[in-house]
Amino acid sequence: MVLPSHFLEVTLEQGPFFIPKDSQVQPFKGAPPRELGKAGIMASDCEPALNQAESRNPTLERYLGALREAKNDSEQFAALLLVTKAVKAGDIDAKTRRRIFDAVGFTFPNRLLTSKEAPDGCPDHVLRALGVALLACFCSDPELATHPQVLNKIPILSTFLTARGDPDDAARRSMIDDTYQCLTAVAGTPRGPRHLIAGGTVSALCQAYLGHGYGFDQALALLVGLLAAAETQCWKEAEPDLLAVLRGLSEDFQKAEDASKFELCQLLPLFLPPTTVPSECLRDLQAGLARILGSKLSSWQRNPALKLAARLAHACGSDWIPVGSSGSKFLALLVNLACVEVRLALEETGTEVKEDVVTACYALMELGIQECTRCEQSLLKEPQKVQLVSIMKEAIGAVIHYLLQVGPEKQKEPFVFASVRILGAWLAEETSSLRKEVCQLLPFLVRYAKTLYEEAEEANDLSQQVANLAISPTTPGPTWPGDALRLLLPGWCHLTVEDGPREILIKEGAPSLLCKYFLQQWELTSPGHDTSVLPDSVEIGLQTCCHIFLNLVVTAPGLIKRDACFTSLMNTLMTSLPALVQQQGRLLLAANVATLGLLMARLLSTSPALQGTPASRGFFAAAILFLSQSHVARATPGSDQAVLALSPDYEGIWADLQELWFLGMQAFTGCVPLLPWLAPAALRSRWPQELLQLLGSVSPNSVKPEMVAAYQGVLVELARANRLCREAMRLQAGEETASHYRMAALEQCLSEP
Repeated sequence: MVLPSHFLEVTLEQGPFFIPKDSQVQPFKGAPPRELGKAGIMASDCEPALNQAESRNPTLERYLGALREAKNDSEQFAALLLVTKAVKAGDIDAKTRRRIFDAVGFTFPNRLLTSKEAPDGCPDHVLRALGVALLACFCSDPELATHPQVLNKIPILSTFLTARGDPDDAARRSMIDDTYQCLTAVAGTPRGPRHLIAGGTVSALCQAYLGHGYGFDQALALLVGLLAAAETQCWKEAEPDLLAVLRGLSEDFQKAEDASKFELCQLLPLFLPPTTVPSECLRDLQAGLARILGSKLSSWQRNPALKLAARLAHACGSDWIPVGSSGSKFLALLVNLACVEVRLALEETGTEVKEDVVTACYALMELGIQECTRCEQSLLKEPQKVQLVSIMKEAIGAVIHYLLQVGPEKQKEPFVFASVRILGAWLAEETSSLRKEVCQLLPFLVRYAKTLYEEAEEANDLSQQVANLAISPTTPGPTWPGDALRLLLPGWCHLTVEDGPREILIKEGAPSLLCKYFLQQWELTSPGHDTSVLPDSVEIGLQTCCHIFLNLVVTAPGLIKRDACFTSLMNTLMTSLPALVQQQGRLLLAANVATLGLLMARLLSTSPALQGTPASRGFFAAAILFLSQSHVARATPGSDQAVLALSPDYEGIWADLQELWFLGMQAFTGCVPLLPWLAPAALRSRWPQELLQLLGSVSPNSVKPEMVAAYQGVLVELARANRLCREAMRLQAGEETASHYRMAALEQCLSEP
């Protein structure tokens, strides 16, 4: 694409084009150009249209030849003028544009862009303006927009956006417009955003916007496009500048009293950082949203505000909402509006669902669920919690109603995934209400989870699509789980305790699916994988699976014995625990695995895998290690006798661990009479001797009755099962210790031959 003919005419008529000596360009004679901006040096004047016949125009062919043979800038200008006269404005096809470019090339505009001097009477920026105009014309061809000679000009073009000058200078304004046209053309190519970010364009755009000079609105529009295409890279390269823009936009949003506040609602989600949002921005955003949502609005005004609130909830939880009466009222308003929107969208059959808005409302409902179940430092008062739970219950009923109508053809749609997610969040905290509706939906949930499990890559993609649908082009804040099973695990854990839901889950094949899922997730934690980079959700998911299996062991033992999947699960538990108990920071998962394995071993005691095989011996040795290291003797100031205390590793998580530990002790006790080789193995580990030694070294008053009962259970079964165990206990003052702790059963057992 060439410069418009009127531009070349004015240039040649008004005077010589002068380039400093160091640029090695031959000047031609005449007077210096004046007011070139008024002549219209804008590449936007060069709009292409298709006309294949023009490429055969003999006059054009002759002028193109002259352009190619031009020996200096004067001849190039003249030839360009002739070309523009031979081709009517707008009558150039892509092929002809490319031939004109081939004739001009990049050398001439390159010299213009790098010129540091201008002739007398000519503004400094005129030469650069000419170069930018030519470059912008070339960039109208998408193929040329990715040319290396265009891409390497990005740093230079970026500096033009923040260059100082007369704001009323028409030529300078034309240069800025052409600069934005060049950068926008590059941004529209597949790898263009990456080149712009590397070239410093993001910082330049931020500074141009904050300066509020000519074209600042174009800077904001291009920033929005770059953030939408490559948010992470933008923040990595220009975080301070982007935060400055966010502060400006947030302040404008808080002060806005006109329709601009609704436009800002749509822009602001893109400018929230993937890390911490500045507190002053959160304060302004919350204040602006409170004014908007507290007013009577139409849907087109309210929906962007709900989406912005959802984005903040996803990124910051409830930290952006102030503590106190105003904050609690605002949060209650948010959740109320979200629930109303969900019911209106999902209860009306046949209406078109605005999926992005409803998914944003789901995020706000999740925030409501979290605050209603928070015991300490909740923003909500108890009456507000009761009211919101009732309102959310109705909205969840609408979600269930929607999911019951989902056919197989829609199961891979991101909105269905989002709907299952909010239902999973609700079931994780509340299963007693809507029980009939939940039981009716369970078969669908099992089938849905199985479908996505079997197509795991599509499930991860669905998670990203949900984030795109609900929040923003990327997913700042907590990662949304990429599989439906992980969303449903907490709810299923509650439901497996109840007879009705448990029978449905078993009938639909949920236990087998959960075993496969557990084994798949366990592979991520096995040797060869870097567990330090695993999200916490993987380990939490494994623990929740263990809880579900524990429920099934207790409530459906026959299932454990007859379903082959549990044999595979037992084998994995046995081979994995020895390494797991040695790993720092994974004690809670080890407790789950050890306790589950001990309970299952009691049911599967006749299995060949448990008859003293290396795997079974390794598992029980690791289980003994977990059970035996929980407590130590600790000296107390001013006392001659130590007290029984928690080990340092156990102390911080004992609230979550103690139930598993007591259940594990009970399960181990039950395994001793079923596995003849286990008592001698325990004796070789020296656990019974060390346990008696521990009890003998501490004050009996420091040992709680439930601990005494747990220890006595293990010691009695070991003593009954093996004569050598009894002798070893007697040598360790077992009878005396039993007497001190009033362990009558142990005392009687040790008194027998």
